[in-house]
Amino acid sequence: MRTLQNTIKVIGFFLAILIIILVVLSLIPTKTNKIEGSNAISSLESVQIAGVEQWLTIRSEDNSNPILLYLHGGPGMGYIPFGSDFNSLIEKHFVVVHWDQRGAGKTCDSDTPNSTLNLEQYLLDTLELVNYLRQRFNKQKIYLVGHSWGSVLGVKMAQRHPEVFHAYVGLGQVVNMNEGEAISYQFVLDQATQENNAEALNDLASVKPPYKSVEDLMVQRQWLGYYAGDRITGDSMLRILTGVLSASEYTFSEKIAYYGCVINSLEQVWEELQGIDFKSSIQSFNLPVYFFVGRHDYNTPSFLVEEWADQMNAPTVELVWFENSSHYISSEEPIKFQQALIDHLLVK
Repeated sequence: MRTLQNTIKVIGFFLAILIIILVVLSLIPTKTNKIEGSNAISSLESVQIAGVEQWLTIRSEDNSNPILLYLHGGPGMGYIPFGSDFNSLIEKHFVVVHWDQRGAGKTCDSDTPNSTLNLEQYLLDTLELVNYLRQRFNKQKIYLVGHSWGSVLGVKMAQRHPEVFHAYVGLGQVVNMNEGEAISYQFVLDQATQENNAEALNDLASVKPPYKSVEDLMVQRQWLGYYAGDRITGDSMLRILTGVLSASEYTFSEKIAYYGCVINSLEQVWEELQGIDFKSSIQSFNLPVYFFVGRHDYNTPSFLVEEWADQMNAPTVELVWFENSSHYISSEEPIKFQQALIDHLLVK
């Protein structure tokens, strides 16, 4: 009996310690690292967009620099925690804005109805944010960068409103969802077959594109990561996990909720994404377009981007190849990524 009582006391002690730790973690204030200088800006802030409180980081050594808005992937994969991976150089030349879209990261709010997590609403949100930034910083136009899911938003925004953008840069560019997923699946299947990986082959046999659910997609993505088809410099999910947990911009509860927000957002728009086929529907842009392409990208296969660019008309269409990257160019080759933005967008 005494042993049981002692055990209960020990468990109670550790539970009390855990509660104290959780309370302390929840009280840590959020912030983005300060940039020194009289004209610098380093702000973590929220704005009301379409009636929803949505979060941004705005960072630059000079707040009169041109604005560069980065549209994150996922959907739901807020990139505020990862800006430090690839911001240090471009913050000298741009006002860099990272935005956690509705349903993502700091903007993931249980009060936001899932019914509003749809492509059209995301586009309306993006336009409202773009106009807010233009007005706030007194700019006629801004630069737009879209990664993966963000490249879907980026292309559609550049098509609808070319007058408000200097240029569009696509990273991990989505071209044709169904064709891309078929190529990605075949890549993983070929790798597993060559390696005679029984576990991978068994998993892949149970899911085939077009995927019926996000769960099926995640099975393929697990093995895509294993075979370095989405990130060749380490596990992408591990980098996401460590980045989120160490983010000074997020509260403890936001860190815990992060991955669930990614999955929920993806589930809401997955069916809409299946209809994306830019290669057939878009052959021209009325603004300069740059595609930053990871040579080893089998998440959004790089040669589909090359095929699409070859048939495109625009004031400028240029592919910039990253030979040591897959899908996450900005964090796989961060210095080259930043220098490429400067060289192609600012150097005339």
